[in-house]
Amino acid sequence: MDTKEILKKVRKIEIKTRRLSDHIFSGEYHTSFKGRGMTFSEVRQYQFGDDVRAIDWNVTARYNEPYIKVFEEERELTMMLMADVSGSESFGTKNQFKREIVTEIAATMAFSATQNNDKIGLILFSDEIELFIPPKKGKSHVLRIIRELIEFQPKSKKTDVSQALKFLSGVLKKKAIVFLISDFMSDDYEHNLKIAAKRHDITGVRIYDQREEKMPNLGLVNMTDAETGQTILVNTGSKQVRLEYEKYYQGKVKYFNETFSRCGAGSLSTRVDESYVTKLLGYFKSR
Repeated sequence: MDTKEILKKVRKIEIKTRRLSDHIFSGEYHTSFKGRGMTFSEVRQYQFGDDVRAIDWNVTARYNEPYIKVFEEERELTMMLMADVSGSESFGTKNQFKREIVTEIAATMAFSATQNNDKIGLILFSDEIELFIPPKKGKSHVLRIIRELIEFQPKSKKTDVSQALKFLSGVLKKKAIVFLISDFMSDDYEHNLKIAAKRHDITGVRIYDQREEKMPNLGLVNMTDAETGQTILVNTGSKQVRLEYEKYYQGKVKYFNETFSRCGAGSLSTRVDESYVTKLLGYFKSR
């Protein structure tokens, strides 16, 4: 894509996801993700029903009538978006590729965080860290993140979720809200997820296509692995082959669900042709 095409696509995604974050997600996001604690706001006169433990005795003694301390939630948070840009994300049998859904979800979360004046950062990963944008505030910063999600060309097509989580733990020392968006066709990330989840509020968002769930019966087919580039002839007419593939795929899904649960992290799955809006709202409400 040339610059004009990229800007046009950025604008299109901004309009769609900004509307979602403004009207749907900003309130849910604020409710779901709490700030670091309570900070002192002001002192006001005591009213019937106020907690007597909040009385400011120094001010009360000075004015000879009860006053209480008022606290408010310290809202500023940091959101880190972690997006899988490996070869398998460029797959889709419906109207969109998985990577396009990754971009839309990341953009929606970024604008929701902006509504709360939070910082937003980005990690693009394959089996290595492809790009790191440190957390920062502002609309122009969010638009840069969207642009990178759209046009970035990774050096590698492979996936390593564990390496991405290890990098996160090393680069972010303070607690952050983390959305890890991938198809999670990866293994052995439990150890690094457990470490990262102790410090950060992590949610794994699994994106998948319906054609990945079951292998169709199409006879002899040349199939190419999007991550290794290897092409092999597969007899999809064999029931045993189809069952083995389904077992392999369901094993990945089970590992994702059970690992995130064991590590105390949140998780949700959304299919390319489903409404990720409905899935995200359901997730926020359940927190």
